[in-house]
Amino acid sequence: MAAMGRAARGWARSQPCALALAAAVAVCAFYYLGGGGETFSSATRRLRATPPAPARRHPQRGAGEPAGGRDLHLLLMFTKAERSPALRAKGQAALRSLLRHGRLPAGDALHLHLVTEGASRDIGLGLLRDLLRGAAFRHQVIVHDVNELTEKLFPIVEAMQKHFSAGSGTYYSDSIFFLSVAMHRIMPKEITQIIQVDLDLKYKTNIRDLFDEFDNFPEGAVIGIAREMQPVYRHTFWQYRRENPQTKVGDPPPDGLPGFNSGVLLLNLEAMRQSKLYNQLLEPTMVQKLTEKYHFKGHLGDQDFFTMVGMEHPELFHVLDCTWNRQLCTWWRDHGYSDVFDQYFQCEGEVKIYHGNCNTPIPED
Repeated sequence: MAAMGRAARGWARSQPCALALAAAVAVCAFYYLGGGGETFSSATRRLRATPPAPARRHPQRGAGEPAGGRDLHLLLMFTKAERSPALRAKGQAALRSLLRHGRLPAGDALHLHLVTEGASRDIGLGLLRDLLRGAAFRHQVIVHDVNELTEKLFPIVEAMQKHFSAGSGTYYSDSIFFLSVAMHRIMPKEITQIIQVDLDLKYKTNIRDLFDEFDNFPEGAVIGIAREMQPVYRHTFWQYRRENPQTKVGDPPPDGLPGFNSGVLLLNLEAMRQSKLYNQLLEPTMVQKLTEKYHFKGHLGDQDFFTMVGMEHPELFHVLDCTWNRQLCTWWRDHGYSDVFDQYFQCEGEVKIYHGNCNTPIPED
């Protein structure tokens, strides 16, 4: 939008210790790698005035590939890392695989947005410094402070938290789980597209190819997201399904509506800003109306919100192929749904991104 962290919160998507303990997020500074120096300033001013650091060398441009000049924004959460060696290991493995397969035209630049705080920031920046040393493309690391961003998010998402958060009531810190929902109101307008990813991923292909998926958005779509690959929402929508026996809500693909998994999210921020429908759906009255209609009570944050909205307005979403978010968690197979599990879990094609949700090991190369 995980297992026994966020998977104990949702059993479906992995935001282990990082997201489960995260407090929030906010644009506070920029840290540049590649040139060896560090520069801190406001996000908007730097986005307008300062170019990314140069690469050590430039990759060859592929046949038919455009001349470049594209800014690729990728956001990931990295909080409470000082308390979790497992989180640090996952982040390192994910970034290493991303950079190993990353190939950008000479004019393109990868902007890595790091959502973090305190000691985690130093750990994350040190990790990125090592991994990005000698990168074959232009790059920039942008640090977002968790607490500052929460202050911006909370007023926007407070009303929906009681429907899509673990536990009872609305918690200020839960706002972080809804960052993607309101990203278009948080990020500077200079950023028109951004991809948000979980840390428990392993990349098997060039990250730039994922950005090309923005070009496949149908008219009216604002978000790219893959289907959930477990019967999570078959379970969550049980009452609605009982009252509407002919519904496709919660049914498996290809004809059903299994819901979404937010481990990989393509956010067309400009389209989100311009969509009257999408912004209406953020209003507390609309959230209340839909949760009542579907008898919905979830605990997976943004993933639950996108899933519920997708049942009502599928036109807002570009559905990514399962190979872009090949989830590996099998929790629901052993918890009451073994008879239908494989209908949700199957995924044909060469995997581009593995998602080791609920702490599931990812296949070695």
